[in-house]
Amino acid sequence: MNDLAGKKLGLLLSTPPSHPNADVVVGLSREALRSHVSVYLYLIDEGVKNLENAVVLSLASAGVKLNVCAYGCQQHKVSTEGYGQEVTFCGLVVLSQIITGCDRFISL
Repeated sequence: MNDLAGKKLGLLLSTPPSHPNADVVVGLSREALRSHVSVYLYLIDEGVKNLENAVVLSLASAGVKLNVCAYGCQQHKVSTEGYGQEVTFCGLVVLSQIITGCDRFISL
């Protein structure tokens, strides 16, 4: 039996799509989902630019709860239009809830 099933993993991505951290987040997310772990991804600072990264965005349709800093989008001129319910634009209160509510939290 998978002892990870039902666990929660929080991920914070603060770097742009060109940084290797985006690939790390994708790999960690996919592996966690395969292990039946709930994944909560929060994009902040330059990490909001990953909304333009189709691979990162596809994580939301794969089951990752994708949260994006609305202020970061404003600061980096990233549009918040045209996304479905799989993307939540929010503030730091949600990030705080992710940090405290997950079994593990990784910041990249």
